[in-house]
Amino acid sequence: MSAPLRIGTRGSDLALWQARHVAGLIADRLGRETEVVVIRTRGDRVRDVAFHKMEGKGFFTKELQEALLDGRVDLVVHSLKDLPTEEPEGLALAAVPERTVPADLLLAPRGSLSPDHADPLGLPRGAVVGTSSLRRAAQLLALRPDLKMAALRGNVPTRVRKLREGGYGAIVLAAAGVRRLGLDLDGLDALELPPEVVLPAPGQGALAIETRATGPEREALAALDDREAARCVGAERMLLALLGGGCHLPLGALATPEPGGAIRLQAALGVVDEAVRSARLARVGAVAREPDAAAQLCREALREAIPEAFGP
Repeated sequence: MSAPLRIGTRGSDLALWQARHVAGLIADRLGRETEVVVIRTRGDRVRDVAFHKMEGKGFFTKELQEALLDGRVDLVVHSLKDLPTEEPEGLALAAVPERTVPADLLLAPRGSLSPDHADPLGLPRGAVVGTSSLRRAAQLLALRPDLKMAALRGNVPTRVRKLREGGYGAIVLAAAGVRRLGLDLDGLDALELPPEVVLPAPGQGALAIETRATGPEREALAALDDREAARCVGAERMLLALLGGGCHLPLGALATPEPGGAIRLQAALGVVDEAVRSARLARVGAVAREPDAAAQLCREALREAIPEAFGP
C-alpha cells in the first residue's frame, strides 16, 4: 500500500482549505491518501509591513519550496498569484486545477456602495480603502483619485474583521478566498469587480501544485491539471515574467479562451507614487494562438503606453 502523500501548506484558514481541496482531488482521481503538513513562511511571520515594502520574492512560498527540496513533503499547494514565475532548481509546477472566480471583491459597510455607469465603485468621496496591493491601489486610484489607500495585512477573516471594526471605509480582497471560506458578509455591501473595472493579479483564483522536478509525484499529479486554466494563467504569468516582477508589481492580467483555441489577454500596468496617493495606469489587450505570444504583444503595448513603468 502506498504511503500517504504529504501536502505542504501554510497554516491560514484559506491555505488549509486549499490543501484539503487538493487532498480531495487526489483521493477522488488518484485514490491516494494524504497528510497535511503545516509550514510557516516569512509572509506569515512579518505582519506589520506592506507587501510592496518587503524585499525580494516568495514571501509565502520559499519555506514551502525548501520543505519540498529537502524531502519533508511530497507536494505543496500555493495560491498561484503568490508563486514567483521562476521555479527553483529541482522543482516543477505539476498541475493547475480548475480555476475559480479570479475577480477582486470590494467590501464596505452596508449602504456604503452605490455604483453606477459613471462610477463603478460607488464609494463615498475620500473613502479610506484598505489594501496592501499596489496593483489594486493603482487601478482604484486611476478610477477615483480622491480615494485614500491604507495598508491592510492579515488573513482573509482578519481583514474582514478590521473592516467591521471601522478601521476602513472599504477593503478589497480576492473574491475566491471569501467564497472558499464561506465567510459571513452580513451587514456588508459586497461588489465583485469585473475585469473592465479592476483586473486581477496574474493567476488569481487558481491554485498551483508544486512538486520535485523528478519523481513519481509529478507524473501522477498531472491528472489534476485543467488544461484551459493552465494555458490562461500561463499567459498571465508569462507577462509577469517578461516584466520582471513579483507579486508586488502593479500589474493586473486576465487571460480568457477565445473560439478556435486562441487566448485573449487583458493587462493593466500602473505607476504609483511612493506615498500611494496617486497613480497612472495603462490598459492593453491582445489575442494570440499561444500564451507566450499574447504575453509578448501585451508587453510591447504596455511599453509603448506607459514607458515610465519600464525605467530608463
